[in-house]
Amino acid sequence: MAIGVWISLFAYFALMIAIGFYAMRKATSTSEDYMLGGRQLSPQVAALSAGASDMSGWLLLGLPGALFVSGLGQAWIGIGLLVGAFFNWTLVAPRLREQTVHYGNAITIPEFLANRFPTRAMSLRTVSAIVIVVFFAVYTASGLVAGGKLFESAFSDVINIGGMSDYAAGVYITLGVVLAYTVVGGFLAVSLTDFVQGCIMMLALVIMPAVVLFGEGGGGFSQASQTLNEVDPTLLTWTEGLTFIGWLSAVTWGLGYFGQPHIIVRFMAIRTLKDVPIARNIGMSWMLISLIGAISLGVFGRAYAIRNGLDVQDPETIFIILANLLFHPLVTGFLYAALLAAIMSTISSQLLVSSSSLTEDFYRLFLRKEATDKETVLVGRISVILVGLVAAVIASNPDSQVLGLVSNAWAGFGAAFGPLIILSLMWSRTNGTGAIAGMVIGAATVMIWISLGWNGSFMGGPGVYEIIPGFIASFIAILVVSNVTADAGEYQQITR
Repeated sequence: MAIGVWISLFAYFALMIAIGFYAMRKATSTSEDYMLGGRQLSPQVAALSAGASDMSGWLLLGLPGALFVSGLGQAWIGIGLLVGAFFNWTLVAPRLREQTVHYGNAITIPEFLANRFPTRAMSLRTVSAIVIVVFFAVYTASGLVAGGKLFESAFSDVINIGGMSDYAAGVYITLGVVLAYTVVGGFLAVSLTDFVQGCIMMLALVIMPAVVLFGEGGGGFSQASQTLNEVDPTLLTWTEGLTFIGWLSAVTWGLGYFGQPHIIVRFMAIRTLKDVPIARNIGMSWMLISLIGAISLGVFGRAYAIRNGLDVQDPETIFIILANLLFHPLVTGFLYAALLAAIMSTISSQLLVSSSSLTEDFYRLFLRKEATDKETVLVGRISVILVGLVAAVIASNPDSQVLGLVSNAWAGFGAAFGPLIILSLMWSRTNGTGAIAGMVIGAATVMIWISLGWNGSFMGGPGVYEIIPGFIASFIAILVVSNVTADAGEYQQITR
């Protein structure tokens, strides 16, 4: 492995850890500092932090891999996400920023729900915290799988740590660097590193498709299109061979945005309410550019591989293969850093949200109600490490698919929290009993759907993405149960 690659990667690692120590000095003295950055995120940092923590290794591995195999039909996932993110910024962000302060200055989603529905406070905090920790263990594992794949593909037979495979070494190196800056610097470190990582990711997704198309061996847009048409004309069509169920399963990924704790917590931390529209515009611009780059990489990377006889055994590694093949080692190292940025930005956010729930919604609620800020920050740091280690165990299988793990966790959060967040912010008659029913039914529906295999095949036809039945079931449960168990005292409290 060329020394230039290592130089770029070590510089990236050093920068992330340095940001962690900077954040430790700025905002880790209280629980609100460590878990929410003191609610002082600028719109620029909030926007790119939300975007980078959202997209993860899925943006550079999972999505390009799906498009590499199936063509533009898979781009509907990106379109659905773009629409979902816009409505999340428009409908949820300003209301959540305002109401989390109004209802007891809540610093976690379970705490907000408990304050919003005081008659079911204990049950809501417990159930929502369990859902967060369980699904985030799986979601974090997807990021570690992506890290393992990067090291396995890019550094084969270079890394030798105690006889570990390259994949296992990649999992633990990725986790180690993330833990270093997350444990030390908390939410501010995670948000600032996300901002830097978001910039690196977007730049990489502009550079890579441009070189693939117009660099040596690319042949330009017309040659790439001709190559793909010769192999399979459906690769360049948006609808050919796409069933309605397949299209619906793709675009409904956007529903998941409303229930992703690691994304919507950025709305809680943004500096002021008037900063939300600025952050939305920045975030949506970043997302549009990045998705176009990822889609282009998957489709035209397939054309490049065909024209140049590349053997791509795992389509999810096309970004890694092309980065190593087409660029100077220093640039290759930068592109690897972009992939690590995508992976780490999400892992760190998920670890911190899980840690916040374990600390505020378990430890402080059941074990040490009188815990000091210093004690809760310490417990938060220990929790980050524990959740990370559990995720590493889940990620131990090198055959895991990044997109599959992400889709399951995304659906779980989207169904459990999405309808609840929307209705708790926008429908005053939502009550605590309805909130619990919606959360449990949404999460259970997703898990049952997956266990029955209906996301792969449903009633003899194509599979239905589990977020669809989960989101619908949760929404109906909240509406019905809230109406039949109306709590007048709670209703008066939230509308006065």
